[in-house]
Amino acid sequence: MAKSTRKCWLTFEGGRQNEPCLWKMSRTYPDVMFDIRQASVQKDIGIMAVLFTGEEKEIDGALEYLVKAGVKVDPVEGGSNVAG
Repeated sequence: MAKSTRKCWLTFEGGRQNEPCLWKMSRTYPDVMFDIRQASVQKDIGIMAVLFTGEEKEIDGALEYLVKAGVKVDPVEGGSNVAG
């Protein structure tokens, strides 16, 4: 199967910026690679631009995992939410 890539903004609020959300996601979806392209973490919020690579179905599952963990997920390019 072909590999896909998806660029997303991840927003961590409510204490989630202090949790290892991406690491936990990577344990559940080990075939999805992630590359942090940009990040800013403050006391009350964390924002990251992340490139996800893997099978489309696996990327969808990984992003849904993050949403269920309370992370807001938006596309880097374009308007509407990817999830969350």
